[in-house]
Amino acid sequence: MLVKVLHNGSCSKSNAVLEYLDENGVSFEIINIVEDPLSILEIKTVLKKLNQSVFHIIRKTDKLYTENYADKNYSEEEWIKILSENPSLIQRPIIVKGSVAMLGRPIENVKFFIEK
Repeated sequence: MLVKVLHNGSCSKSNAVLEYLDENGVSFEIINIVEDPLSILEIKTVLKKLNQSVFHIIRKTDKLYTENYADKNYSEEEWIKILSENPSLIQRPIIVKGSVAMLGRPIENVKFFIEK
């Protein structure tokens, strides 16, 4: 089964997951979420596969978040729109395998997820 990796090339954890998949012969497709941001519908689809709310995938340590969003009380719909416009705020990597997905950290969890 082809695995999709929602990826940011400047993220060491994201690069480590790609390296792991490559070294273990796992077929994967890279979706660079910075160069090709996810649409609102795509984010909603990923959240459904993660079985999580949008708050689970927000990078709260990102400078953009701390300077512009940390003290705000946005709804889930508003956050989805914000993430579609600011993909650097999305936790990564996100691994999608069929109808399920997971945050790709720590790497041990990725190994278990891929082998399932």
